Amino acid sequence: MLVSNVKGVEECDGYPLQLEIEEMRTEETEFNAFVHRMLPKVRYDALRIAAAAAGCDLPEALDATDEDALRRVHTALCDVHVVKGALVCPKSGRRFPINNGIPNMLLHEDEV
Repeated sequence: MLVSNVKGVEECDGYPLQLEIEEMRTEETEFNAFVHRMLPKVRYDALRIAAAAAGCDLPEALDATDEDALRRVHTALCDVHVVKGALVCPKSGRRFPINNGIPNMLLHEDEV
């Protein structure tokens, strides 16, 4: 989902969108095994980049048997909420604003 759909930007050039955070909040949730089941669906390289922008340190390579690493992934996925900021296309520089935790990915007419 962290890819730019702006006309003229190839998927490999517009991925992953860079996360810029103006305001965020954290809510600690109980760790559970669902994180382990989510891992095959997550592009870990993109998660590491986004987590770093939020101040979460994830290991370079994920060992699914390492409970500490899984807890840090859980924090990045479940506990960190970006309230205000932007997702920025690395190719075009197009900014997609995030307000009240919701990214606005709508394109302008000339970008379709």
